Amino acid sequence: MPSVKMPRKNTDTDMTPFVDIAFLILSFFIMATKFKPPEPVEITTPGSVQSQKLPENNAILVTIDSSDKVYFTVLSEKKKEIYDDIIKAINTSQNLGLSPAQMQKYRTTYMVGVPFAGVKQLLDTDTKAQESLKQPGIPVKDTLNNQLVWWIREAKAAFANAGEKLNYLIKGDGKAKYPAFEAVIAAFKKNDILKYNLVTSLDDVPSGSELDRANKAAKKTE
Repeated sequence: MPSVKMPRKNTDTDMTPFVDIAFLILSFFIMATKFKPPEPVEITTPGSVQSQKLPENNAILVTIDSSDKVYFTVLSEKKKEIYDDIIKAINTSQNLGLSPAQMQKYRTTYMVGVPFAGVKQLLDTDTKAQESLKQPGIPVKDTLNNQLVWWIREAKAAFANAGEKLNYLIKGDGKAKYPAFEAVIAAFKKNDILKYNLVTSLDDVPSGSELDRANKAAKKTE
């Protein structure tokens, strides 16, 4: 009796569609991921035991480094016009004589840490070169010439005109001295701003402290 030959079936799987899908997903995450810009100034913040998610948008960040230099940063991703309003107002109030190209450059300038006299040179510097540029800091310690007051004032007005809520962040190095911090707070007070967030590093809650006992009691009730 003749034997019956079973047809052979190919068990190989074509992986091409899966590879295409993988690359599409990878491309999506690359395009959608928001990368935090590198900070030109290294700051070692003091620690705290309470954690709170700080806003990454619609905020101004005032940074104080270990040598008491003060820097100003605007965080606004949705409306780039806010940057334009701030720099135009600064240019007018301080008579800086900035060109339209220089004011346009402010959109990509992550941090300002120069006196008003140095803003033009800062905006003439390539964006990547600004990361390694040693800025002298915004003058704040002279109560009659606290230039941070103007940056905060114009930022507050620009966000208000855009109908956006503005958050205020202060990030100070643990080695920064009190007079610099006091001058920054004075700049906020002159703009009628009495509430702000301090950026700190997260430390463990001390064992046996009131906060530790409160956290344990809260876990028991969950």
